[in-house]
Amino acid sequence: MSARKRISAEQRKENRKSVSLAVLKNVPSSPRKMRYVADMVRGMEVFKALGVLKFSNKEASSKIEKLLLSAIANWEQKNERKAETGELYIKTISVDEGSMLKRLRPAPQGRGYRIRKRSNHVTIVVDTLNKEEQAEN
Repeated sequence: MSARKRISAEQRKENRKSVSLAVLKNVPSSPRKMRYVADMVRGMEVFKALGVLKFSNKEASSKIEKLLLSAIANWEQKNERKAETGELYIKTISVDEGSMLKRLRPAPQGRGYRIRKRSNHVTIVVDTLNKEEQAEN
């Protein structure tokens, strides 16, 4: 590895230490359905978002709720203290397309219709409100 690449890799590692995130990969539902739930909680305070997800009828909400709990636990582990109400918020939540299983369904007259079984990847980044206020001042 060259010196420039090593330096940039070390910078990325340092930046990653200050960020608390959780990643969920290969969720067997379409990204469109997952994005609908992700848009409901984007930018919210984490405990308010947990309440919204708990009482949502969508199947994807239970998966995002579990992922958000993991992101909160990661933040608590890095900062060595418990998260308080009103302190943490969802900085970014992104839903990306995962791998697609392609299947054929029998159709009339010897044809086959394509079925695409989609999956997705979800990433949640949690941050404190205090950091944002300090950056503005």
